[in-house]
Amino acid sequence: MIKLEHVSMKFNLGIEKEFSIKQAFVNFFSFNKPKKKKEEFWALKDVSFSVKKGEVVGLIGSNGAGKSTLLKVVSGVMKPTKGKVTVNGVISPMIELGAGFDSELTARENIFLNGAILGYSKEFLESKFEEIVEFSELRDFLDVPVKNFSSGMTAKLAFSIATIVNPEILIVDEILSVGDIKFQEKSKKKMLEMIKGGTTVLYVSHSLESIKQLCDRVIWLEHGKIVKIGDTDKICKEYYDSQMKK
Repeated sequence: MIKLEHVSMKFNLGIEKEFSIKQAFVNFFSFNKPKKKKEEFWALKDVSFSVKKGEVVGLIGSNGAGKSTLLKVVSGVMKPTKGKVTVNGVISPMIELGAGFDSELTARENIFLNGAILGYSKEFLESKFEEIVEFSELRDFLDVPVKNFSSGMTAKLAFSIATIVNPEILIVDEILSVGDIKFQEKSKKKMLEMIKGGTTVLYVSHSLESIKQLCDRVIWLEHGKIVKIGDTDKICKEYYDSQMKK
């Protein structure tokens, strides 16, 4: 279903814009100052693994380990610098909830805008409108511009739109921590329903408890490299112990 072969992802940091007038002026009066070098940062380094159909695989690791970058590469948002990514199936990425919203538009209008971005037809969204509103718990705020929403409210709306269908492949980044406790439980229940329906899931979370509850296997990443892949409980314990020693 998902296969990564020797995938690496490089970013260039600290690159000066030599073409700008401002930069040329600064360079003229700083001729004795050594030029800033181009810094290369490898967010992923030679990552290889596969996920079978219907499998739920968790990604764990400290901040900056490369987890979110990996999800973006699998989702097709980013093209890897090296290596090959093969995905067989339709992907529903839940990476940056609300990224497709227009803050000036109301929640009602954004349901149709965001739904269209996700590939849903107007007719389909109209048929699912009440279901989206009911799940989001935002009925009283349908005609309020999203710019006036809290981050939790925005995430609630985005999650409700993104999960109205059961995708073949679900890419999830920390979404089960959005909203209040009640909504978090609803989100978790919805995820479990999708998993039971055969959806293949690649799931990132800092919550080891949710990883243990949802995932069949775990991939532990650090500094862009895979540390270990294996049994969920075993890898989570090793990761937890390593973090406590820091």
